[in-house]
Amino acid sequence: MEVVHERCCGVDIHKDSICACVKIKQSGTIEQEKRRFGTTTEELARFRDWLRERNVNSVAMEATGVYWKPLWRMLEEAGFELLLVNPQHLKAIPGKKTDFKDGERLADLYQHGLLRGSFVPEQQQRELRDLTRTRTRLTQEMARVENRLQKTLEDAGIKLRSVVSSAVGLTGRRIIDALIAGETDPAILADLACGTARRKIPLLEKALQGRVNEHHRYLLKLWMGRLRELETDIASLEGRIHQQVEPFRAILDAWTAVPGISSTTACAILAEIGANMSQFPSAAQLASWACICPGNHESGGKRMSGKIRQGNPWLRTMLCQAGWAASHTKDSYFQALFRRVCRHHGSKRALIAVAHSLLVTLYYLLRKGVAFIDPGKDYFDRLDHRRREHFLIRQLEGMGYQVSLRPAEG
Repeated sequence: MEVVHERCCGVDIHKDSICACVKIKQSGTIEQEKRRFGTTTEELARFRDWLRERNVNSVAMEATGVYWKPLWRMLEEAGFELLLVNPQHLKAIPGKKTDFKDGERLADLYQHGLLRGSFVPEQQQRELRDLTRTRTRLTQEMARVENRLQKTLEDAGIKLRSVVSSAVGLTGRRIIDALIAGETDPAILADLACGTARRKIPLLEKALQGRVNEHHRYLLKLWMGRLRELETDIASLEGRIHQQVEPFRAILDAWTAVPGISSTTACAILAEIGANMSQFPSAAQLASWACICPGNHESGGKRMSGKIRQGNPWLRTMLCQAGWAASHTKDSYFQALFRRVCRHHGSKRALIAVAHSLLVTLYYLLRKGVAFIDPGKDYFDRLDHRRREHFLIRQLEGMGYQVSLRPAEG
């Protein structure tokens, strides 16, 4: 088999050690050398120098948790040619699974050009990913804190959520703060309502007739403090993210014109796919990388399961959220697409179809630098006029009518 990399290294990475195997082709033979290193910065530097002594500049490694990142950064800064491999693409030989065997297999496959690298964005994009993913985690944690706060209110017999839409809205916070301060009079608590909630004061008085004791006040104070801390952290993250994405403001403005794409969603998608589409020659390849398209599994001329793969959970979650919002945008193409697919395949497949269409739309807006123009809710009717005509006739005939068509005058 043809040798693509005459000098290369395969690295099996763990929490406390890395097992490296160097393969060198010279004088028609392939020599190999194996060695184990630690994962501290000093040990990684020793590994880097060991590669330089052997004139090895090409390194392949598995994407093992987060353990590959320090080694990748060090070798990237040193100018090495790097390849990150999805562990699912490597299958160990039964009965021959050791750390050095893994490194040897990586080096052997890499030397003959049989490995496919994963997409690793630049450092700036990796930092933006960390920020947007952290914001998502904190937002999820805030929702959990709100649920715990609501459980505490229910335990105290306070039915605030039955009257107002949110227990942590302006009215809810004023009432909860008063409860923490020791106020128990339902009339005084209900009078703290503001805005449209003041029309519900009689209902609030009944809902606030609970039995709040010192234990409940302690928990309410704890959860409200945690909630405000999370809000402060999220606001800080928002400011940091906006600073990071400022060079891409034109892209974000074009994306937010698409139904379902908010500023937060646009920033998160940009962090996941980046602004440079050179690594994705086509929209189909981007959709396949994101695993937001049907699976392709055929055997013996028979189409098997079309189940989508797991892919990037952060990107898929954002696209599905945006797809749900777009499917509820009145008179939009995405709403028509959702209803069209949902009619035959159900809402879950319809949501994936809308998310796929959104990703393709964002790809072309970024690749071609054009503005978004919504095809409209009647796009599919215009696309196949005869099919639409036949569908409407069948509907009327099903209702017991006889239908004959003639062109409209004028």
